[in-house]
Amino acid sequence: MNHTETPLYSRVSLNRDFPGYNLKQGDIATFVDTVPDPDGLEEGYILEVFNAVGESIDVVTVPKSAVSPLRSDEILSVRSLTPIG
Repeated sequence: MNHTETPLYSRVSLNRDFPGYNLKQGDIATFVDTVPDPDGLEEGYILEVFNAVGESIDVVTVPKSAVSPLRSDEILSVRSLTPIG
C-alpha cells in the first residue's frame, strides 16, 4: 500500500512471509497504528493479528510495503497456526 493511505483499523493482508512471527503471505491482520523508521527509510505498520474465532493472538510491526488492501476478488481461507511435524 505504498501510494494510498490505509484507514485506521482496516483489515489488510500480508504480501510476504514473516517466519519470526509465524505469519505467512495472505494472512489477514488489522492495521492499528504507524511507527516511524529510525533511519527515515520506510514507515512501519503496527498490526493486530487475530485467530479464526476473533481472539487477539499477536501485535506485530512490519514495513508499510508488506501489507496490501483486501480486494473484493479475494476469498478468505484458514490455516493452522501450529506448524505440523
